[in-house]
Amino acid sequence: MPKVLLVEDNEMNRDMLSRRLKRKGFDILIAVDGGQGVEMAHAESPDLILMDMSLPVKDGWTATRELKADDATKHIPVIALTAHAMSGDREQALEAGCDDYDTKPIELPRLLSKIETLLS
Repeated sequence: MPKVLLVEDNEMNRDMLSRRLKRKGFDILIAVDGGQGVEMAHAESPDLILMDMSLPVKDGWTATRELKADDATKHIPVIALTAHAMSGDREQALEAGCDDYDTKPIELPRLLSKIETLLS
């Protein structure tokens, strides 16, 4: 069962996405801000991270840069999740070290396809 770390500060988004991913067979870990996300990535070594970009404490760009700069966590694929679907946002997420990018509201089949690609 792949272990996915969901870093999301919005309780409704967190609850909905975690339940849907659990039903698809994923073991879900949850962090509510970027600082906690970085700590949990080190402690739990997830197979993949879903990283909201607009987070308190430490935003998703900063958290991803830290994870990708660290030998212990740089191999973990990160998918940026953002409601900011402006031109340049995808490039900014990839530049920060994200392996892929998806927009909110989440379309589960599209997100699952990206997760499966990165886990294979």
